[in-house]
Amino acid sequence: MKRLTLSQRLALVFASLLLLCTLLSGWMQIRINAQYGSAVVQRLSDGLARHIASLNPDMIGEKGVNLPLMKALFNDLMALNPSVEVYLLDLQGNILADAAPPHHIKRTNVSVAPLRSQLNGAAAPVYGDDPRNLQEKKVFSVAPLSLNGQPVGYLYVILQGENYLQLEQEAQLDILQRTSLWSSLLVVLFGLTAGVVAFSLITRPMRQLTQRVRKLNREDMTEIKQLAELPLPQQQEKDEVAVLQGAFVGMARRVAFQWEKLAYQDQLRRDFVANISHDLRTPLTTLHGYLETLLYKADSLKADESQRYLHIALSQSQKVSMLAQQLFELAQLEYGVIKPNCEAFSLSELTYDVVQKFELMASTRNIRFVVDMPDQLPQVNADVSMIDRVLTNLLDNALKYTPQAGTIEVTLRNAEREVEVSLKDSGPGIPEALRATLFERPSALSHASTRKNSGGLGLMVVRRILQLHGKDIRLDEKYPGACFRFSVPR
Repeated sequence: MKRLTLSQRLALVFASLLLLCTLLSGWMQIRINAQYGSAVVQRLSDGLARHIASLNPDMIGEKGVNLPLMKALFNDLMALNPSVEVYLLDLQGNILADAAPPHHIKRTNVSVAPLRSQLNGAAAPVYGDDPRNLQEKKVFSVAPLSLNGQPVGYLYVILQGENYLQLEQEAQLDILQRTSLWSSLLVVLFGLTAGVVAFSLITRPMRQLTQRVRKLNREDMTEIKQLAELPLPQQQEKDEVAVLQGAFVGMARRVAFQWEKLAYQDQLRRDFVANISHDLRTPLTTLHGYLETLLYKADSLKADESQRYLHIALSQSQKVSMLAQQLFELAQLEYGVIKPNCEAFSLSELTYDVVQKFELMASTRNIRFVVDMPDQLPQVNADVSMIDRVLTNLLDNALKYTPQAGTIEVTLRNAEREVEVSLKDSGPGIPEALRATLFERPSALSHASTRKNSGGLGLMVVRRILQLHGKDIRLDEKYPGACFRFSVPR
């Protein structure tokens, strides 16, 4: 069976079932025909016993049973009709006389209940005990016998006797054998032919699906994408093959989606590496150039020029250090090295502390901070250092891109199970082309001429920190400047 295809297995099972049904149908037909024949024989011979009794009133006389007369009568009747067997019974069903060969009588008493049912007009066929067989029941004809008006017994005639039964069984066996042989041949032929054709059509979707799945072993994604383009079955679909195909189509769609996502992330990683390499190479090149100038022209440079070159080199080294620190911090956040240590604290106090760190820098450019929050703000449940990092990065970016005499607004509002925070600056805002990928790799801000001094890693760090807290950050596009909104869980 393991070497057969699904269509061949189904065809074989189908043919076997047809064969079994044919044999069962043949047996039932023979059985029904036998009952039908018995009923017909019993109805046709219903008056046989009464006719025999009426022609031979001297079977039972004053002196008892006339055995010689009975023997002669029974022999004559069985000679004329070998299928019948005649018995003389008393009122209790005991056999008083018979014409059976020696040792053929297996019981000496016959149940009189079927006899009474037959005399009362019960529907044929009515079966009675067979004196020559303890297991068989036979159809019969019965007539009551009386003497001087008093019942004394029954004339009991088995209509399908021992000889008839033997011939009937031989005929039935011969018919059954021939019927079974031809039925088996026809059923097997028809079953295999119809099964192969029908199940081949039925299993065609399965074969097509199997071929598609086999093609999935190829290294490219062409077959998976083609499979993903097939329609999904309806929800009320009950065809198992269609449901299985739908499962494979759903799986192919998930694989194709994951493949595209991985390809997109891989492209982001490549772009990110390229952009970070550029962001690192620029300050390193500047740093290298100024240090080389200080080394080879130290004797010819004036003191103020040397001081200016050192300040530029220090500024570039700080930028490299900041990028390296942000890269290290982002790697730790993304690979789960750092986990938030949540505790209850006052977000309003933390916001004031972070704002104070930037007040001196803001005052040199005449930038004004505006903090708007309610007097009674509930505590939040988060990692203090991580939320401090979020606010620091956002305020640092806002200071870099806010022009002189500009404004930076920080707003805190109480919401259900969280505190909402918005940070808005009066700078040039985020270009339309960069808003969709602002918090993703590669750094969007690294290409923006309006925000050219940032590698954009700060926003990526902010988003990853908030995601570790089950939150996210978004850019509110309603305002002319850059407005970032996020929430902290309570």
